[in-house]
Amino acid sequence: MVNSVVQQSMLRRAVEQEKVTLHCINLRDFGKSNYRQIDDTPFGGGAGMVMMPKPLFQAIDHAIELVGGSENLRIIYPSPQGELWSHKHAVENSEADKLIVICGHYKGIDERVIQKYVTHEYSIGDFVVTSGELPALIVIDSVVRLIPGVLNKIESALSDTFASDLLDAPYYTQPREIDGMKVPEVLISGHHEKIKAWRKNSSEEATRIKRPDIWKKYLELNDLEKNDE
Repeated sequence: MVNSVVQQSMLRRAVEQEKVTLHCINLRDFGKSNYRQIDDTPFGGGAGMVMMPKPLFQAIDHAIELVGGSENLRIIYPSPQGELWSHKHAVENSEADKLIVICGHYKGIDERVIQKYVTHEYSIGDFVVTSGELPALIVIDSVVRLIPGVLNKIESALSDTFASDLLDAPYYTQPREIDGMKVPEVLISGHHEKIKAWRKNSSEEATRIKRPDIWKKYLELNDLEKNDE
């Protein structure tokens, strides 16, 4: 599943250009007995299955060898108990030398795996998905795209929503009019200062209406800067 997404996304380009090296490890290669078992029922009872510690210990140790040791290594486990993933975390992790991301399944992984190996837990939101590969891929994609050279222009990533304190401004392309809807005149005026001002105003308006939580933080930050002056 991971390899399929890599081959159909910007991640493939990052690998081909040697901006990043990706290893995909199948946990069942380290499974127990002939059935390659990787999960079992939880102690204390309850519904669901838990990923066993021994296969994960062995797989993670193998991953540590593949990335060149534990120095400057982050081991990430996406889970509902983690800190909410954000652009700030993507930037922080894009500057790391080595990352290992654990794909959880079922009810989760044995707590001793977290105690022994995991350095960072992140949540992609207040909901649960059936496949740990999905949040892992979200983390990986959002990190890798920020590595210089992966995108044609790093400025594209730096101007994205959440890269600044506001939501991004709306964008338009050809044709200039469709179904009676026209591109704002300022965007085809060639006046760069007016375009810049329009985009900032549009960002502020979109943030105020769509994300009042971000808008509140933006206003508070501006007030602090004014007070500092």
